[in-house]
Amino acid sequence: MISKESKNISRVRRHARVRSKISGTSNCPRLCVYRSNKNIEAQIIDDVKGVTLVSSSSMSLKLENGSNIEASKAVGNDIAKKALAKKVKKVVFDRSGYVYHGRVKALAEAAREAGLEF
Repeated sequence: MISKESKNISRVRRHARVRSKISGTSNCPRLCVYRSNKNIEAQIIDDVKGVTLVSSSSMSLKLENGSNIEASKAVGNDIAKKALAKKVKKVVFDRSGYVYHGRVKALAEAAREAGLEF
């Protein structure tokens, strides 16, 4: 049986491998997703300057249940609106080693529907 610790170590290794290949710039920042058991968070980061441009999470939106697909859709919609307000339209999606399924996929699709391009 695979323990939670080794699953997370594998995820961190996948994330490091992906991060060596993608990076956010001023023209096309990185949309980074973090998923925990209780919440989901997203940030738009300019890696050249080392600055977080926009962030959103199920905690900041004060959602009743932050660990379901509806919460992920709300966070994706919110981060897209905030990004468009800061005139960021095009981003690079960083799933942080998580499988593109479920909550991560729902966040990405909601952000696309709200106007972000990636």
